[in-house]
Amino acid sequence: MKKSIILLVLIFAFSSCDEDYLDENPEDFLSSANAFTTYDDFLASVNNLYFLVRRQYYSRDEERPFDFLYGTDLVYDGEPRNSDRHSFMEAAYNPASSIPTVHWNLYYKTIAETNTIIDRSEGSQMTEEEKASVLAEARFFRGFTYRALAYIYGGVPLVTSEVTAPKVDFVRASKEEVLNQAASDLEYAAQNLPGITEVAEDGRINALTAYHFLAEVYLALGRNTDAIAALNKVIDNPATALMQERFGSRSEETPGDVYWDLFRRGNQNRTSGNTEAIWVIQFELDTQGGGLASTGRGGSYMLERHHAPLNRLGAFRSWPVSDYTGGRGIGWMISSDFFSNTVWGGDASNPDFVNDIRNANHNFMRVYNSENTIALAPGETYSTEDSEKIREFYAYQTKVTTPFNHPSGLYRNDDGGLTSNAGGTYTDQYMLRLAESYLLRAEAHLANNAPGLAAADINVIRDRANASQATAAEMDIDYILDERVRELGLEEKRRLTLMRLGLLVDRVERFNPYYVESGLQDYMNLWPIPANEIEGNRGALLEQNPGYPQ
Repeated sequence: MKKSIILLVLIFAFSSCDEDYLDENPEDFLSSANAFTTYDDFLASVNNLYFLVRRQYYSRDEERPFDFLYGTDLVYDGEPRNSDRHSFMEAAYNPASSIPTVHWNLYYKTIAETNTIIDRSEGSQMTEEEKASVLAEARFFRGFTYRALAYIYGGVPLVTSEVTAPKVDFVRASKEEVLNQAASDLEYAAQNLPGITEVAEDGRINALTAYHFLAEVYLALGRNTDAIAALNKVIDNPATALMQERFGSRSEETPGDVYWDLFRRGNQNRTSGNTEAIWVIQFELDTQGGGLASTGRGGSYMLERHHAPLNRLGAFRSWPVSDYTGGRGIGWMISSDFFSNTVWGGDASNPDFVNDIRNANHNFMRVYNSENTIALAPGETYSTEDSEKIREFYAYQTKVTTPFNHPSGLYRNDDGGLTSNAGGTYTDQYMLRLAESYLLRAEAHLANNAPGLAAADINVIRDRANASQATAAEMDIDYILDERVRELGLEEKRRLTLMRLGLLVDRVERFNPYYVESGLQDYMNLWPIPANEIEGNRGALLEQNPGYPQ
């Protein structure tokens, strides 16, 4: 009887409770319900957006950051064993392959996080000033991401609010709609981010960063005059200027020049005196979350490993201990003939091939002699131009390595050579420097039927490089794309530039026969929509890009 009374009491108590009794109210642990409350909560999420950008473009795994270089006019695969380095292009760009799928997922991960920040800021405990700061950064990253999605995939689903329940009925917006969303976000960011001199932390975005990428989107939309106006804010800002004199660490060393100095360790950020830097991706050595370790390459941007020659060939086994030897390269990312020769004028009979400092031997290594490598006998010289181009021997950009300046933990004790754990590029990386703003404004002037103004912007860059003057008559999109190669080289996310212009297939067909032979197709100016996105989107049709299997 007593047990029956207790049971009846319990039944009555639960039946009389409000339904909210069953709702979880976290008070002593972190959950999605209380994770976005204070400014510190939101700042942690904003900081993760920086990590997501670094993860996609500069680190995280062996292959995917280099999808923006492989398969373009710049380089080809020195070891074509699979599709990871775009060697078999129909397999590489199959809708089920990892290349289009991984980047799609990373882009939409970034968008999901920005939407959460934006939507939840309204109910937060942040001050209006804190809220404005968080929203400006979040909207920058959303616009920055949608711009890339539009360039690479064309029209994609537009998601501008937090998705809090399963959704399987996405549809593609038009490419123009996606670009307009990117422009709207970047306009907001440009108007609300701090000025470049107000940003206290290296690597943090500023208003000029937003204006540059806004101008790029304006160009994609055909808004040429608006693009010029946005770039004027970047170029005319009194706090920005191309570096003209030698500076920073190792500036006393020879051979060298101001272009060489731009890529030495410690020289990328404005705190080093670099007025050319606008947005620099940070790699802190031996710092949790920093990416770089003094004893390995894991987490680093492995551009040295991909682009520098493989050091296993006969006389060159001692390369790691000399100055311009490529560090611990493995010869995967070989320079195309266009990149190493044609774009510089072909050979030494062209004055620019000799005079342009960006092609100087210490910047684009092509000749080895007894003064810069201990592997050669006194007076002996090897030139990449006199030898077959193989993984062990080709011209490469020294900006990808840190000669004589790898972290100390990577040197062998017995002979001073580098251990097998080396191969990362142990410097902070330019996502954007002022030289690119000049090149983009030249493109905008050309699109605006002002080739003289385009040439003037190009010549600001060429003057610094000690190259001959460009003329208005020479100005076309090919000239500007060539100049981007000379100035930006492997810094540039070349795939984004060529896909933005719809010229990737055209440029590869003309300048990189390797990929033509590897299966390049006319429809590859866009990547496919990933197969798993189409299959999982059961409530609506997510159309595939032309040429690819649905």
